[in-house]
Amino acid sequence: MRNKLAFCLLAVVLSTLTVQVQAISTEALKQGIPSLAPMLEQVTPAVVSIRVTKSMPESQNYYFNNQRLPEELRRFFDVQPENGPDFNSDQPRRPYATGAGSGIIIDASRGYIVTNHHVVDGADSIVVQTSDNRTFDARLLGSDASTDVALIEIDADKLVDIPLADISTVQVGDYVVAIGNPFGIGQTVTSGIVSALGRAGLNNDNYEDFIQTDAAINLGNSGGALVDMEGRLIGMNTAIISGSGGSNGIGFAVPGDMLSAVLEHLERDGEVRRGMLGVTIADVTPEVTSALDVGVDSGAIVTSILPDSAAERAGLEISDVIVAVDDHKIAGSRELRNTVGLLTRGQEVKLTLYRGGKRLQLDARIGGPEGQATLASQDTGGSTDFRGAQLGALNAGSNAAVDAGLEVIAINQQSPAWAAGLREGDIVVEVNRQSVASPDDFEDALQAAGRFTALTVVRGSQRLLLFVS
Repeated sequence: MRNKLAFCLLAVVLSTLTVQVQAISTEALKQGIPSLAPMLEQVTPAVVSIRVTKSMPESQNYYFNNQRLPEELRRFFDVQPENGPDFNSDQPRRPYATGAGSGIIIDASRGYIVTNHHVVDGADSIVVQTSDNRTFDARLLGSDASTDVALIEIDADKLVDIPLADISTVQVGDYVVAIGNPFGIGQTVTSGIVSALGRAGLNNDNYEDFIQTDAAINLGNSGGALVDMEGRLIGMNTAIISGSGGSNGIGFAVPGDMLSAVLEHLERDGEVRRGMLGVTIADVTPEVTSALDVGVDSGAIVTSILPDSAAERAGLEISDVIVAVDDHKIAGSRELRNTVGLLTRGQEVKLTLYRGGKRLQLDARIGGPEGQATLASQDTGGSTDFRGAQLGALNAGSNAAVDAGLEVIAINQQSPAWAAGLREGDIVVEVNRQSVASPDDFEDALQAAGRFTALTVVRGSQRLLLFVS
């Protein structure tokens, strides 16, 4: 009887303890288990979905001997006019393709959204859908294929933007969240860590310095945000490595500092007008250090210098090892290429280098596409690129009525320059009423003009004023 009573008392005690533990556990769940929900509530409104429409090339139009295909064949090929299927219409319509991606609101007051170049490249229309299901037509302000970054604009109020993180504080192992529109199904959030920093080599022609993450990134996530646990933007999702097209836990994001540098160009010029030093370079390796006694174990070693280039004018020599540009440390050739490529032509910089084991500093002025220093007194006689148009020195006989200016020698028909009305053979004689007679004059005038540019153009005997923004 005594044992039975003791057992009953023990059961009551255990039952009471269980209830107390459950109560404690419930409170712990409320107070102690971390959740991303509060942070995401603040951040997700800054990530938008993007849908684009692109006309298919003429070669993909389904006509035979200039005759429109019968309705049955058109249905089979799924040729869609821009406003949807209309097989009863006798008017030939160009077929089109649609695509989906993501974007990040980076300036709510101006409606600026950053996304990937490959999302909006060649788009006839861009439609943005915000997290509260509002839709807006977007305008492309500028794009750069080499960094896969584009800037678009919408006219909207009640937008939310996202702050940039200090990229120098990001480390491998940091927790991150990827936000985007995978497969066009709607906004989705995935989490992971920073797997690696400074990744490159996906496309050697591009400017790459990727953040690698194992947060799931799929098709449609392109242009979405990679944020830290405080909801700050550390990068823009841009690529994956996958044999199947799905996420294998190897995703890449353009880091925030590169985004900032590119966007500064796109906002001002609509394109990245890359600077050059005019050198070929290589990484400093242990073998190089041993063979040349360069006095430093990292940096970019100069292997050749272009004649009359910015590098030559600055006094650089073969075997110099560049270790910093202004306050930006240079660990190798890729860092130097990325850093200089995102500087403004004509910008004055301080190069820190080692020569014969001694530390030196040189002042340089960043050059143009071929590395030439963009000095006002220098007339390269070459060409310059402007918003998709290539401008060259005026040839004798181009137009007898014009004795100075720049001639449009080539133009991309999908470019802002074409959209503004510029055409091959036009002669640009003024930028914002400032006369231009050489590529250097043009570059200097653009620097003073800001983003909005008024071009005075001579076309035959006609004088035109074109606005490019």
